[in-house]
Formats: sequence, C-alpha cells, structure tokens
Amino acid sequence: MTARIGRAYLSRLQQRGLGPSTIRLLPADLLMLMRRDGMDPVDRLARVRANAPVSKVSLPFGMDAWVVTGYEESRAVLGAADAFSTDFAHLAANAGVTAEQAPGGLGFSDPPVHTRLRRILTPEFTMRRLRRLAPRIEAIVEERLDAMDARQGPVDLVQEFALPIPSLTICELLGVPYEDRHDFQQLAMDRFDLAAGSTAPFGAMSASLAYFRDVVKKQRAEPGDGLLGMIVREHGDSVGDEELAGLADGVLTGGFETTASTLALGSLVLLRDQDLFGRIRTEEAMTAPFVEEVLRYLTAVQIAFPRFARQDIEIAGQVIPQGDMVLCSLSGANRDPSYTADGGRFDPHRDTTGHLAFGYGIHRCIGAELARMELRSAYPALVRRFPQLRLAVPPQDLAFRKLSIVYGIESLPVHLR
Repeated sequence: MTARIGRAYLSRLQQRGLGPSTIRLLPADLLMLMRRDGMDPVDRLARVRANAPVSKVSLPFGMDAWVVTGYEESRAVLGAADAFSTDFAHLAANAGVTAEQAPGGLGFSDPPVHTRLRRILTPEFTMRRLRRLAPRIEAIVEERLDAMDARQGPVDLVQEFALPIPSLTICELLGVPYEDRHDFQQLAMDRFDLAAGSTAPFGAMSASLAYFRDVVKKQRAEPGDGLLGMIVREHGDSVGDEELAGLADGVLTGGFETTASTLALGSLVLLRDQDLFGRIRTEEAMTAPFVEEVLRYLTAVQIAFPRFARQDIEIAGQVIPQGDMVLCSLSGANRDPSYTADGGRFDPHRDTTGHLAFGYGIHRCIGAELARMELRSAYPALVRRFPQLRLAVPPQDLAFRKLSIVYGIESLPVHLR
C-alpha cells in the first residue's frame, strides 16, 4: 500500500513539474505567513500588522489576495461565512488543480453542505463521546513513554513521542488499522510542507483520499466501532463514499500534524524553562492553562483555510472585491497587541480566552477538545516520567520547518536521564 500511494503521489508531482522554484514566485508578504524565527513569527509580520492589518498582495497566476494579520480583522473574516466562501472550487480554479484533488470534508465546503456534514460529525466530538477515548489516550502516552524508556542514548521526541500519540489516537477514533499509521502519517505531513512547490500538497490530498476510499469500502462491508463505522451504521447511504472519505481525511488533516507539531514545540517550551517544567510536574492545576498558552503562543496552524469574497466587502477600511482570496494569519492574530499584551512572551497565567489557534466561526476545528485531551495527557506524563529530561544538542542546532502552513520542528533529540 505504501508503494502504491508513493508512486501515485510522485507521478502527480512529476507531471506538474513542481519544485522549490515555484515558491520563489510568491510575494514576500505571502511567504512571511509561513516563516518563523524559532518559535516566533518573523519580524516582518508584526510590521505589516502594525502598518496595515489587512493588506493586498498580487499572486503570480493573475489574481489578487489579501493578507489579514490583525486579531479583530481575522475574527471578522473567519466569522463571516455569509460573506466568504471556502469552497474548494475557488482554489482549484485559481491554482490549476483538478476536481479529483478536492479534499472534501468540512474545511473546503460551504453551507448547506458544510452544515450537513458538521451535523453528522459533531455528536462524535462532544466531550461525552470523547471521554470514551480518554483511557486509550492515556494508555497510548504511557506506551510511548515505555518505549522511550527502553531506548539507549538520545531519543527524538518528534519521532518517538509527538508523532505517534496523535497518529494512534486518530487510528482509534476512526477505526482504521494501526499498521497503516506510518502511511497516512506521511501523507498528512506532506500536504502542509510547501518545500516541493506551492501546489504539491494537492498531490498528498489525492493520495490520502485514495487510501481512505479503501478504508470506507471495508467499513461499508463490515462497520467497526470507530467513527467511520458509527457513521455508516447511523446514516447509511445518506453519506456517500466520497463524502465519508473526505470526512476521514479532514479528521486526519486537522487532528494529526497539528497536534504532533504542538506536542513537539510545547515540549521544547518546557525544556527551555526549568521552573515551568517543574510546575507542570508537580502542580496538576497548571496543566490546562499551560496547554492554552501553548496553543496561543505556538499557533502551529499558521494560516486559516483560504476564503474567497462572495461580494465586495469592507474589512478594517479596505474593500475586498468579490472573488478575491483572503488569507488570515492565525499566528499573527494570536500575537496581536490588541488581543494580548506582550504576546511574544510565554505566560501561562495570561487570559487566553478567544485565541484563534483552532480558528473561529463555523469552520473552527471540530476536534479542538480532542487535541486538548491529548496535550493535557501528554505533557505532564512526559515530565513526570523523565524529570531529568534535557536537550541532547545545542539549541542553535535545532532545525525548524522553513516554509510550512503547519509550523514544526524536524527533530527534538533529548537525553531522558
């Protein structure tokens, strides 16, 4: 299965002639949304936000886009589903990708399709339903810590801790085979990394959907206990195979790489602050506010799904013409001084109410509570098991992603003892 997916993906990339040179055509004010200096958004983003929280950029394929970097301005765009569309057809038409590469799911759909699909998924993501996963999440975390404990020498927290926890959790949630986790783990990461070219992620979407079509076919024949099996049993043919594959892909997209990146980067926050490290070990009440500040401060998902203006609309004094694309910088919004003072400083005691790490409006991440459950379980378990945890390389040698919609760190080598 790995080879088949890999061949299909590489074939698409080769046919399109994609490469890093594609990225160089994009304007600097667009690329800044996907770059950082360590944990922080690049300085340029703050300057742009202070000067013009809604600013226009021209794209190489002949259309205009608007970059939104302010907090209130981002909420205004993200909360106006009647004024902005996320329908994949807009993106496909402007980026030169085909209808077969449409990811489906919630992120690239508008009401009433979005409303119907979200209504199907919402019951599975209520706290009451999610609590059934809590023991399994705790067990997954402990299994990973046991595996790390058995290793000799330095351990990479990305590979051994941050990636497997959400991967295994999603396997549990969806009801897909554990042995497939490495395949869709890679597919999820590929769609957010633009190093192979600006439209390369669409190839990863297609490969992921091909995998989930096979999963859906098996669930139709024999529904399991996971989310897909439950939807098949409760909704039958009223949810088509393509829709169900798209929903599964959306759960993977929203719940794997985003949580994995946050787990890894949040662990680095702890490693850099021994006082905070000690408090998370010993003070249970610190976990929840720590996780919320991690979400705000890191904002692993740097950009919200693209929006397209349904009609001319004014945001912060700028008239965005009908049809133009709008990109909201979630990392910029969560560091906006108008939202929280001194946002570049990590402070678990600050009021993080209203942060945009999970988006806002009807497209706010449906798996937000699941992500919180994983983070709240993983961080304290890690520091309690390994109280002498420390970096195995100099901080300056850590490699972060250079250009990615979901920010992350390539590896995080640590000594456990």
